[in-house]
Parts: sequence; structure tokens; C-alpha cells
Amino acid sequence: MTQGQNKRKIVLAIAGSSGALYAKQLMEDFQAMDTEKIEVGVVMSKNAIINWELEIGPFDQNEWDFKFYAKDDFNAPFASGSARFDTMIVCPCSMGVIGRIATGVSNDLMSRAADVILKERRKLILVPRETPYSLIHLRNMNTITEAGGIICPATPSFYSQPKNIGELIMTVTDRILDLAGFNKNTYRWGE
Repeated sequence: MTQGQNKRKIVLAIAGSSGALYAKQLMEDFQAMDTEKIEVGVVMSKNAIINWELEIGPFDQNEWDFKFYAKDDFNAPFASGSARFDTMIVCPCSMGVIGRIATGVSNDLMSRAADVILKERRKLILVPRETPYSLIHLRNMNTITEAGGIICPATPSFYSQPKNIGELIMTVTDRILDLAGFNKNTYRWGE
């Protein structure tokens, strides 16, 4: 077995809709994982950084142990299926990004990586943070679902009785990690 053969390779894309707290929690969860078992590549839109700074405060990529890629960097490894990134999470995911993915418009690294994940039949998880949905939004999400993607709206749950906003955020991010195949110690219904 070669080194890194069992390493999970994840793309985390952060689009320009509200919901930077979800992205931050996912980054904290990934950063806490064993780097021998996981590799995370991050791509953010300019609006994602603006929203991060509006919702959380200053963004400094040097605080994170991930490789960041520019939105126009088509030389990023996950721009090709041969790099074998197995999962892509777009969180939060704007309706513009969903529209581009649904129609196959690969005009930036985010939409190209999603196109690669879908064509390679790997796991694509989109986390829209929008309400209400228009018929166009619903049709685009339907198209992505039919192509094999997973739509996981950033809809918090309350049956675990979250006591603060951090616990409420984790009702969404823990579900995303479950969908991505990570074993997360979290509240489970009926357990």
C-alpha cells in the first residue's frame, strides 16, 4: 500500500451566499481531523470572503491548515478527475453556483470542480442557504439531484435542543459530515 492511498481528498468550496458560520464550522471540523487521513483543498469566491467578514469578522487564510486555490485556478488538482478528490462540499452554496452547476457552465474552479465530481460519479454536497426557493432554484436543484448530487439545505434542526448558535450550526454541519461519510460523534435520533 502506498502512502496516502487511504487519504480522503475533499474540496470545500465556499460560495457567496450568507452562511459563513457553516463554512467556518466545517473548516474547524476538518482542521481537527488527522492530516494523514484527510486532504482538504479550499476555494472561495470574493463574495464568500465579503460575507465571512460581515458575519464573522476578518478572514485570514493563514489561520487554516488547508491549501487555498484561487477561483480562476484551473491548475488546481481537483479541476481534473485524475486527482481523485472523492467529495466536494459547497457550503454555503449560492443559487448562482447551483445554476451554473446544473447547466454545466464550468466558468470558474468552483463550477469546474463540481462538474468533475459529477462526471466521475463522486460525492457532491451542495448546502444552499436561501429562502424562499423560486421554481428556477427548484428545477436546478432537481437537475443536480438527478445527476447524482446531494442537496442539503442549511436548515437547522431543534430536536437535540441546541443551547446556543454554535450548537444550532452543528445540527447542519454534522449532517453534512455524515453525508460526506465521516464518523461524527453527534446527536442521533432515538439513541
